[in-house]
Amino acid sequence: MTDSTASGTSAPLTTGQRIGRFIERVGHKIPDPVIIFMALYPMAFIPTVIFGGYSFNTTGAGGDTVTHQIKNMAESEHVRWIFDNALLANWLGFGGGVLGVIFVVMLAIGLAENSGMFAALIKKVGAKLPVGLLPLLLIFLGILSSMATDAGYLVLIPLAGLLYAGLGKHPFIGMAAAFAGVSAGFSANLIPGPIDVIIGLNAKVFAEAQGVPFTTAAGQALNPATMHWYFIVASTFILAITGFVVTRRFVAPRLETMPWEAPEDIKPGDFQVTPAEQRGLRGALIGVGVAAVIISGLALGPLQSYVDDTGRTVQPYMDNIILLISIFFAATGTAFGYASGNFKKLPDVVNAMVKQMNTMGYILVLTFFCYNFLGLLSYSGLGTYITYLGVQFLLALGLQDFPVLLLIGFVFTTAIINIFIGGLTSKWMLLGPIFIPMLFFVNPAMTPDFVAAAFRVADSSTNIITPLMTYAGIILAFMRKYQPSMSFGDMLIMMMPYSIAFLTIWTALLVCFFAFGIPLGPN
Repeated sequence: MTDSTASGTSAPLTTGQRIGRFIERVGHKIPDPVIIFMALYPMAFIPTVIFGGYSFNTTGAGGDTVTHQIKNMAESEHVRWIFDNALLANWLGFGGGVLGVIFVVMLAIGLAENSGMFAALIKKVGAKLPVGLLPLLLIFLGILSSMATDAGYLVLIPLAGLLYAGLGKHPFIGMAAAFAGVSAGFSANLIPGPIDVIIGLNAKVFAEAQGVPFTTAAGQALNPATMHWYFIVASTFILAITGFVVTRRFVAPRLETMPWEAPEDIKPGDFQVTPAEQRGLRGALIGVGVAAVIISGLALGPLQSYVDDTGRTVQPYMDNIILLISIFFAATGTAFGYASGNFKKLPDVVNAMVKQMNTMGYILVLTFFCYNFLGLLSYSGLGTYITYLGVQFLLALGLQDFPVLLLIGFVFTTAIINIFIGGLTSKWMLLGPIFIPMLFFVNPAMTPDFVAAAFRVADSSTNIITPLMTYAGIILAFMRKYQPSMSFGDMLIMMMPYSIAFLTIWTALLVCFFAFGIPLGPN
């Protein structure tokens, strides 16, 4: 047998390796989203100077003609506006203080995650999964774990490999199924979570900034945190079944013929629930009861529905659903932490929240540049003009009468972009302000909730086939424990069936909701 390394030649690359290297090369040339927004600011400022004073007409909500004019941002009064509003109005106060609401949710989620509750739940459930339905349940559990991404990636995926290795089966089968659930099914779940809050609140900001009503096609007001609730619940079950079929028919048969080795440094005990975690889980059940009493008391008491002076029914508990969700996770996480011994005194609870905030530094930097850029677009009128040009282009294509094609087109456009630009939040900041008003003005049936849902479908489905996904390198490292020669291209080929199936089936589900007028969530 000839040693290709010794002879100075290298083995030919496989198809998967070639595709993987191409995506890596392109992806690495795209700058960080923060840098993109830094560059976009002067790129938006300069056209306002060139086109300052230019007027154009659009059709208003009542059918009347509305005249818009682009402001020259180099004029003294507008330069003063930039500096006077950079910190409070355009950053911290943008969209009614959306940044603060997101941070409150992340405090509660972080408390629950840093208490160890999510990791213990995954280990507890994962160890009791029946063999025959293992792929289905791994995918289902992976989807639910998106509430706490770290636990899903860092606990469930290696645990899935260990479970399969213990059964004498290729560990990649379990890891692929878990990876598909955690990452490709990222936007599905049974209850609204931080992703729903981030997407929903920013969708409201993007819509209202350009005069798009934040309502359904029937005119019902949308709740940012729950506007996709029905859809994500249906998606959870549909994707779990889809992933199960893909695993059994496409992924497992291929992987069963591949060699693998059992690493010496992985021990079953690493993923077993400890006695302390058992106590924590029992304590968390008490926390669930406490949270249920508090939330029910609020919903039936001071936050109950009432009819205001205008005859409109007001639902304060739905308007404050974000804070109620935060109370649930704070109560269960705190109870788990104390019962397990991870929290011994009150400062430990504070430190858990501080630890979560330490991970939010990037969000602060990103939103500072993003929200100031969006503020410039809105104030100058340039954002409205860009939307106007986009609408005219789509109208020229004749797509205004085919909203389903608009929806599908947006899904696949986002899916392609996601392969080369990482980060759900940063991409939503880039695409949301453009497409929410643009698609609505082309066809009013393209309401903010459907545009946001289309984005979520596309973004999640292709997470598992991009090297720019945050945990891609970590998952590859986990897999190399069983097969040292594993490359990203090999992982891409292994996960491609899930990505294609999820993107196709999930888009079809969204189209069904759209075509049959099914609400995506409670209004």
